Amino acid sequence: MRLFIAEKPSLGRAIAAVLPKPHSKGEGFVRAANGDVVSWCIGHLLEQAEPEAYSPAYKQWRLDTLPIVPEQWQLQPKAQTRKQLSVLRKLVKEAGQLVHAGDPDREGQLLVDEVVSFLKVPAAKRQTMQRLLISDLNPQAVSRALQQLKPNQDFMPLSVSALARSRADWLYGMNLTRACTVKGRQGGLQSVLSVGRVQTPVLGLVVRRDEEIARFVSRPFYDVRAALHMDDASPLSFYARWQPSEACAAHQDEDGRVLNPKLAGNVAGRIRHQPAQVETVERKQKQQSAPLPYNLSALQIDAARAFGLSAKQVLDACQSLYEKHQLITYPRSDCRYLPNEHYGRRQPVVKAIAANDQQLAGVIEQADLTLRSKAWNDSKVEAHHAIIPTEKGSAFNSLALTEKQLYGMIARQYLLQFYPPFQYADTRVELTIAGGTFIASEREVLSAGWKQAMPVRNASQEDAEGKRLPALKKGQTLWSGEPQIDEKHTQPPQHFTDASLLAAMTGINRFVRDAELKKILRDTDGLGTEATRAGIIELLFKRVFLRREGKSIRATGLGKALIAALPESTTVPDMTAQWERQLSDISEKTLKYDDFMQPLLHQLQQLIAQASVLDVQVFHGIKTEKPAFRRQGRKKAAPAAAGKRPPRRKKSA
Repeated sequence: MRLFIAEKPSLGRAIAAVLPKPHSKGEGFVRAANGDVVSWCIGHLLEQAEPEAYSPAYKQWRLDTLPIVPEQWQLQPKAQTRKQLSVLRKLVKEAGQLVHAGDPDREGQLLVDEVVSFLKVPAAKRQTMQRLLISDLNPQAVSRALQQLKPNQDFMPLSVSALARSRADWLYGMNLTRACTVKGRQGGLQSVLSVGRVQTPVLGLVVRRDEEIARFVSRPFYDVRAALHMDDASPLSFYARWQPSEACAAHQDEDGRVLNPKLAGNVAGRIRHQPAQVETVERKQKQQSAPLPYNLSALQIDAARAFGLSAKQVLDACQSLYEKHQLITYPRSDCRYLPNEHYGRRQPVVKAIAANDQQLAGVIEQADLTLRSKAWNDSKVEAHHAIIPTEKGSAFNSLALTEKQLYGMIARQYLLQFYPPFQYADTRVELTIAGGTFIASEREVLSAGWKQAMPVRNASQEDAEGKRLPALKKGQTLWSGEPQIDEKHTQPPQHFTDASLLAAMTGINRFVRDAELKKILRDTDGLGTEATRAGIIELLFKRVFLRREGKSIRATGLGKALIAALPESTTVPDMTAQWERQLSDISEKTLKYDDFMQPLLHQLQQLIAQASVLDVQVFHGIKTEKPAFRRQGRKKAAPAAAGKRPPRRKKSA
């Protein structure tokens, strides 16, 4: 018999639903009429063993036992899911063929692979294991996926990448958390100082942004605008802005803003009632294609901006739309492209959108299903594809408000793929007035294209000058009338919000300091994965390192103290961004596991040495709430005495 091992019961039930009937249900599995059996994990059935499983000496948290590096890695069954592991143990022995049905990402790949390995399945059976990739839980989609099974061996690099991440996180988080917590106690702090390779650099981003805002001093700066007339007797036609020359550099800041009001006044005086010569007139027609369908991060960022939703709210609602309602495809995707074969199913998908969300009726009416955006591209799709609506129509009105909002966003983004590009023309005019250079520009919309399908927002104001550019030609002489001097003030950076913090995590290249590393990283390289970013942000709140003020995300006193105490390399994203790139390289078979782990172990030795001499003074006077490290149902742990093990910590990110 074939045994399908799904990642979750919901996926297992979706697979069983398309297998021959009648079915017989057992505890933790479903048997089909043809003998095939579907069983499942319940998320991770296994977890990394705690340090004391390797040696009793690790029960106490002491600096002299660090770093803890297992010679032989051990996994242990989770207590709450041990029963389901026993079900699988029996079934894998009976099965003649195994089918891996984990989620279509690297964590889903490892989750089932590690169970099969833990149960000591013979190598011959593992070699013939097949891979079932499902991103849509509707019966038609599951049936199609069953016809496209692939060798599981083809996906082992994904599993190795996830294994490297899991072990690296354990080594980094376990060792540095212990080191920092011991030092924190020496400074009078009675809470666990959790450190993680992703969470700590994210905290560092927030702390540094808060500090930058606190240090900020606003300064005035000045823009000079020439008021242009077609001749000295005609009314105002348009404004052009002064472009300071290199000779003005001493009076400008690093962003080129003029800080000297006397200089601005001098320029204004020189151009008052002077002829203006048109030097160049450039008009370029351009077009912008529709944005690609969503991946999870892009959806979380847009949903935070549009509806004020947190990353976790978006992820939870998307999981419900995927698992419970089966209205969208697999949501934890980092891909924004679609397989070519999906193009053939566009009509039933659009029909389902029409049945589900009446607010998109106008968008559907204007869509041209003969068009095909660049989203359909097999070369850009690996284990999973972009998040799109499924072919299922449903009782849409029964959805929660957040689910409706997100479905509407996902559906609209899909429909944009059947709209023409946004077309426009940019005009740039350069003028010379009294020896100075002035620029005027304008954007003219030629065809709204996909933008006509976007939600109606407040009408954009006409350009700041309130005037449209007239038809001009090179060599033409105009008249500069009464100039304008605009006094403005520099603004501090904004506190992070859910949207901007997610954007920072997904495009971390902007925050990397090392110039050589910047060259290596792609613009899309990020901290964490689509599946983990929401949890990392929430974790920082639970551990009382972050707090909310309205939409703003701020660091707490404890979060600031931790970043101040830690070695800088642990608080900036450079190292972690490099790790993420290397983990991606492992999954793409361009880097080996050992070539990632060996340098990491050497680096860990150095970090432990630095953490052992932290300045504990920064923790004096810090008042903290109890972080949520205790297991459900247990009593609150008393503050740890010196040399005693603090409350057991959950997995570090």
